[in-house]
Amino acid sequence: MENDITLQRFSELRRSLGYTQAEFAQLLGISNTTADIERGRTKLSGKVVAELLKQFKINPLWLFGESSQQYLNTSKVSVIPKVVTVDSAENENIVLVNAKAAAGYPQNIQDTSWYEQLPAFDLPLPEFRNASYRGFQVEGDSMLPNLKPQEWVLARALESFDEVSPNKIYVIVLDDAVLVKKVEKSPNSQHIMLISLNENYPPYDIEPHKVQEIWEVSSKLTFGVDASTEKGLLKQLQQSMEDLKRQIAK
Repeated sequence: MENDITLQRFSELRRSLGYTQAEFAQLLGISNTTADIERGRTKLSGKVVAELLKQFKINPLWLFGESSQQYLNTSKVSVIPKVVTVDSAENENIVLVNAKAAAGYPQNIQDTSWYEQLPAFDLPLPEFRNASYRGFQVEGDSMLPNLKPQEWVLARALESFDEVSPNKIYVIVLDDAVLVKKVEKSPNSQHIMLISLNENYPPYDIEPHKVQEIWEVSSKLTFGVDASTEKGLLKQLQQSMEDLKRQIAK
């Protein structure tokens, strides 16, 4: 029988990953469910420990209560682009992924023919040389005020989490979604934290192995530029507040 801490960590790991006992068993090559392991009736086999390491980067020493580090080499998880595209002259170009295409991006991330259906262009500026860049359309208002819905960001590909800075904005390609967020290491954890600039959206943790690609936002395309200034907008806001105060006073 396993010790209590191993059973507890195995069970908590399954729940944190969002699997039922039957789903987790199928994933790890166990017959039926993980119930007998979690109850201490069946020994946790080396094969299962190896699968946890292979699929989720789980530290075996953590699993057996001999380490506080749950994940191994999280900073070394590869987030290199799975496909880069080039033009007829063999120069790498910038593919544009709009909000509709982003829905299918994670599933088609290694399908070169899928990328060929997307618009692409070359930007002959020194800021876009010596790296891979991709354009993504911003969906939703979670990154207001810096990024508005439907705006486009141009982002540079990263190779690992070591390059991530808490002062930058990133496009994070997960197994099932494409998000635009700030990225920070969670305190006392190997997880990473995805943070919205709009305070109406709380931050949340994810495991690094769920990230397929990371792109660092370097610039954005803004449309509908007008002559309003921050000073002018502040004056409008102050006027609105004065009007509101007068209405309340009445």
